[in-house]
Amino acid sequence: MSSSGLGGLNKSPNGIVVGLVQLQNPDVSTPAQLAAQAQRIAELVGKARRNNPAMDLVVFPEYALHGLSMSTDDAIMCRLDGPEVAAFKAACVEHRIWGCFSIMEHNPEGNPYNSGLIIDDRGEVQLFYRKLHPWVPVEPWEPGDLGVPVCTGPKGAILSLVICHDGMFPEMAREAAYKGAEIIIRTAGYTAPIRHAWRVTNQSNAFQNLAQTASVCLCGTDGTFDSMGEGMFCDFDGTVLVEGSHRPDEIIACEMRPDLVREARIHWGVENNIYQLGHRGYVAVKGGASDCPYTFMQDMVRRAYRLPWEADVRVTDGTSCGFPPPERHYKR
Repeated sequence: MSSSGLGGLNKSPNGIVVGLVQLQNPDVSTPAQLAAQAQRIAELVGKARRNNPAMDLVVFPEYALHGLSMSTDDAIMCRLDGPEVAAFKAACVEHRIWGCFSIMEHNPEGNPYNSGLIIDDRGEVQLFYRKLHPWVPVEPWEPGDLGVPVCTGPKGAILSLVICHDGMFPEMAREAAYKGAEIIIRTAGYTAPIRHAWRVTNQSNAFQNLAQTASVCLCGTDGTFDSMGEGMFCDFDGTVLVEGSHRPDEIIACEMRPDLVREARIHWGVENNIYQLGHRGYVAVKGGASDCPYTFMQDMVRRAYRLPWEADVRVTDGTSCGFPPPERHYKR
């Protein structure tokens, strides 16, 4: 099993050091505030590099740029070719480090997307993702349309990004791992009531997929909402390697070992669950059963997903949180 390598102070040849920034929860409502927050994030990229010369990747939480206002004001929405992303790219190049960032993305066809991107140390976007599962009924974002992408990161590690509520769905981490992800990054803006669920899902997402997870929330208050920080790294057996505190702007670090993930995925027999999902009972039948016995999967493919209690569900739009009922249907 791996250890944290004392946050990368004892970096192994096969390790990559990841830093999680428990960013102070910002209050952003104007273009000027947006520009100032983008600059602050760029400066914290430099802090991460100075803080830990061995760091390979620095991760900022969801809402790091926009805060928790849930504003869909187009004046503060971002574009991939806009100045905020350009500032992030420049910071990664200047400080020779990979970065993971959050933006609320302009969408000419409807509500904005809640998007994340991973930028390499040459300033190139290696992964771009739109949140598949907005935190309904609180969040107004358009459901993502890019699936669950992965990319090759530092030292050849296969990375994926899921955002906040995404991590509550075991299918999300499973999809990331099925595509090869060895380190599943989860960025969030969660507040204290979600603390227990945050912890157990970060651990279960790791164990169920023989993956390592690196997860971080915003931290501190914006004067209205209190975010919890609590960055955490989990090993592929679900063990917590490193945990953060509730201190805003603290950067916690851990050496991740994707080489040990690969070893476990190849050599584990007992509890190699992501393999065994598609090879049921291989002791009894050659190669195991590879059918799909799960009704919910079959129904989703047919776009016929329906719960036995579907007709009784009371919260099915955002009106309880002040949003008007939507009139558009999802198009894909």
